[in-house]
Amino acid sequence: MDKKVVVVTDSNSGITQSEANELGISVVPMPFYIDGTLYYEDIDLTQEQFYQKLTEGGDIKTSMPITGNLMDLWDSLLKEYDEIVYIPMSSGLSSSCSTAAMLAEDYDGRVVVVDNQRISVTMKLSALEAKKLADMGQSAQQIHDALMSNKFDSRIYITVDTLEYLKKGGRLTPAVAAIGSLLKIKPVLSIYGEKLDKYAMARTMKQAKQIMIDAIKKDMDEVLHVSDIDEVTISIAHTDNLEAAEKFASELEEEFNTKVDWIDPLSLSVSCHIGPGALACTVTKKLIPLD
Repeated sequence: MDKKVVVVTDSNSGITQSEANELGISVVPMPFYIDGTLYYEDIDLTQEQFYQKLTEGGDIKTSMPITGNLMDLWDSLLKEYDEIVYIPMSSGLSSSCSTAAMLAEDYDGRVVVVDNQRISVTMKLSALEAKKLADMGQSAQQIHDALMSNKFDSRIYITVDTLEYLKKGGRLTPAVAAIGSLLKIKPVLSIYGEKLDKYAMARTMKQAKQIMIDAIKKDMDEVLHVSDIDEVTISIAHTDNLEAAEKFASELEEEFNTKVDWIDPLSLSVSCHIGPGALACTVTKKLIPLD
């Protein structure tokens, strides 16, 4: 008899609480401390409220899910389900993954934590693939192994509109930020595996977008080793920049002759470090068809 498995992720996936209910997935809201007050993403903190507080200079501190809240959720779900597959944000970007893995040790194998180092729309894809595998009757461990088998088959590219927040977060020295702002330089960052790194520098947003398009083409050929566009999913994320994201989606669809799967707000845990106006695109090799 197949075990009843539930998929749990966190709000860094971009899956809203209402979407989660429709999908049959449970989403842990990420906590934020803003000017000393605790908020939960998509519970009592909307995207609009977050960016208003960010641009007004609010003191924003990210936090991993509160352990008591997480365990309460697991305990509640295990009354109805046999096993849990938990997909937190990348261990390279937060300690929440290692903390969850430690907590799961007390659950006798009934909670399996997946560290396939995803964030935003790539993490969303993992949650949807996990749900489909659960519906197909796979166990939590089988789902874990499947998701881990292609953990490196994904890449994210991000270009920022301002260097202010990278400087504020200590990722740029004030001198470099000042020179970059003066020259209107737009860095293109990449997330591959557990690392967030500088990928290239651009002088204009148009140039930055072309760099990201060329990078995706190169990844498909040299990293993902795919020749058919149907083998991958291409998506876009943004920070309070929907109109530009929709325009970029049209450009990607024309360039690759395929549909952009999602245009989602970028995870707030990443957004607070790069500020509003950023654009991101992703290419990820599909594990299974979702249709």
